[in-house]
Amino acid sequence: MAVSVDEHQFCCSGCKQVYLLLNENNLCNYYDLDKNPGLKAKGKFLSERYAYLDDEQTIQKLIQFGSEEQVNITFSIPQMHCSSCIYLLENLHRIEPGVKKSQVNFQQKEDFVIFNPKETSLRKVVELLSFIGYEPYISLKDTVTKNASSFNRKQIYKIGVAGFCFSNIMMLSFPEYLSSGFIDEAGLKETFSWIIFGLSLPVLFFSSADIFVSAWKGLRQKFLNIDAPIALAIIVTFTRSYYEIITGTGAGYLDSGSGIVFFMLIGRWFQNKTYDSFSFDRDYLSYFPLGVTVIRNGAEKNIPVTQLEKLERIIIRNEELIPADAILMKGTANIDYSFVSGENAAVEKKKGELIYAGGKQIGSAIELEVIKEVSQSYITQLWNNDIFSNKKNEEKSFIHPWSKYFTYVLFAIAFTTVIFWYFTDATKIFPAVTAALIVACPCSLLLSATFTYGNMLRIFGRNKLFLKNASVIESLAKINTIVFDKTGTITQSNAAAVNYEGLPLSDHEKAIIRAISKQSSHPLSKVIAASIPEPKEKLITLKEFKEFTGKGLQAVADNTYVKMGSSSFVKDNIPVFTQDTGTAVHVLMDNVHMGTYRVHNQYRQGLETMVRNLDKKGFHMYVLSGDNNLEKENLVKIFGSNTDINFQQSPQQKLDYIKHMQKNNNQVLMLGDGLNDAGALMQANVGIAVSENSAQFSPASDAILDGSKVALLDKFISFARSGKTIVMASFILSILYNIVGLSFAVQGLLSPMVAAILMPASSISIVLFVSLYSSFMAHKKGL
Repeated sequence: MAVSVDEHQFCCSGCKQVYLLLNENNLCNYYDLDKNPGLKAKGKFLSERYAYLDDEQTIQKLIQFGSEEQVNITFSIPQMHCSSCIYLLENLHRIEPGVKKSQVNFQQKEDFVIFNPKETSLRKVVELLSFIGYEPYISLKDTVTKNASSFNRKQIYKIGVAGFCFSNIMMLSFPEYLSSGFIDEAGLKETFSWIIFGLSLPVLFFSSADIFVSAWKGLRQKFLNIDAPIALAIIVTFTRSYYEIITGTGAGYLDSGSGIVFFMLIGRWFQNKTYDSFSFDRDYLSYFPLGVTVIRNGAEKNIPVTQLEKLERIIIRNEELIPADAILMKGTANIDYSFVSGENAAVEKKKGELIYAGGKQIGSAIELEVIKEVSQSYITQLWNNDIFSNKKNEEKSFIHPWSKYFTYVLFAIAFTTVIFWYFTDATKIFPAVTAALIVACPCSLLLSATFTYGNMLRIFGRNKLFLKNASVIESLAKINTIVFDKTGTITQSNAAAVNYEGLPLSDHEKAIIRAISKQSSHPLSKVIAASIPEPKEKLITLKEFKEFTGKGLQAVADNTYVKMGSSSFVKDNIPVFTQDTGTAVHVLMDNVHMGTYRVHNQYRQGLETMVRNLDKKGFHMYVLSGDNNLEKENLVKIFGSNTDINFQQSPQQKLDYIKHMQKNNNQVLMLGDGLNDAGALMQANVGIAVSENSAQFSPASDAILDGSKVALLDKFISFARSGKTIVMASFILSILYNIVGLSFAVQGLLSPMVAAILMPASSISIVLFVSLYSSFMAHKKGL
């Protein structure tokens, strides 16, 4: 029974309640969008349905981060399917003030929600989602394994019913075919016709229901979606067939009608399976260049985060990211949750307390025990937070404006076909119009950009360059200026030679230097720590450890005050100091200059070839190093005398340098480490952080590159520039498919059943074409 309020008609009281809720919060733009909204409201739920979400242990199993003022959680929303759904879900904060952010991942059918537990609760948020028609799928089992198959079970049933009915209708139609419509046995033709009539009903009302529902929702929003012409074709076919059977004027076309539905469902199922196989969910399928130090058999070992398992012990050093929820077992933890919540104040944690994934340790190394598996999708989701994307402007594909009016053009063509055949051969009106309505497909147009950039993300990942999102590909393609950091970026940290010059060091003093160096993830600290043998004596007790970005380390070790770092960092503590003549780390103990560790850099293999290739392509290159100028001669040999090479650059100076270049309309790429160069990486149009088996993660960067692949930078940029070529090629292929399909259909040369097979086939062909063509382009570029 229809319900009326404010001169608006609603199909039920549930939809009325949603309208009143939206109207109260000024969200009625939801009804003005160009696409249909999500599922209707289910009405009010029983008060105890979600009572289990008030249980603290249950909440801890579901959430990804929790503090007194913020809770992060990702909901699986299988009902989400259009722009209206996105609009409503991302405006939850206007309905419930306690919700601070709602960010939709449409491809994964997920909603990332941040709410304030002082203003609302998890239970209230879930109840709100359910009330407006987006009841989340909640499982208390392993949160990494998603039970997506249950969402498609009904689709399998519909295919099964349509297949059973279609096959029997075809079998019962053979006498009609073979006898050319004249069956001598009295009553046999009518009997077959009515059995076929009965078999067609489940196909029409059950198997094709989703097509009609989607088309109707579009019409309610005054929008013709892709299901509208298909629904019209099914209605025309079945209506004409029922008329002929009831009046006895013919056998109808229910074999074609049921075949259309069956093949359409099969095609869509296969289409979804194809999408899944080419899925660009980067959770565990592609490279994510973060490492973590684990303790196995009493020894430290660096492994990729993807191999981290529950109950393993891990070591997290200063400025390193905590990759999974874990319990603090040893050490003093000061956790910076700015990556998660945006708040910079460090939170002190004691032994036995829970530390959430995404936090960053500030201070000396700590030991943790992992209690949840790593979720790289969650880390990537945090990485794409607005606070780290203030310089990015995502471009909308040029394809979307074309696809918006596709259905209107299709109906115009169908109407023209009716007029043409009416005056030429009226018997061809029905098959020609039906085939035209079915064969055309805007899906392939929309997939051109989505699958091109998605597949490129996967190819980049396969070559150990992990991009933040697809928009980085477009930004990378526009780069004309490249800025390189030196230490740990174009030099190999694990291959550097280390020499000590100065006062003799006792075993205890060496142990102190090693212990302090191991607290840091800086490339020079790692090299020095690795050069000192593991001491036989007991562990060194460290206090007041601090790391000064771009300068050095400071700590109290066994009551000895120690400073390690550059000459400018330690020179204030000694009366006379000699200027450095190389990459050096000075050691000061109780204000006594003990000596200097000199690090002799080894540049990455293939670097000279990469620089030559970039120079030939006209890129402007610069080197900004925090070290002194001893390496200038070697750098000039690699980059050439025309390259501007600057030394003793602080993080702020690097940032200012990039700003200056951008003012001259340069599109700048910054290649550096994620610690000292965070500001420059954020400022650059594209910031790539170089990783060397480290859990040091900089959200300021747009991409993370494995150190062993730095020499492929020219190939990465070249491949990014080929992206628009691939998109254009797939777009043209899609246009050609629709033109050819429609031309055959309007001429009456294509049957509706064949059209039902070809329609989803076009989308599948686009996906396969994009995969093959982008793989070919990657191979051509040397990736």
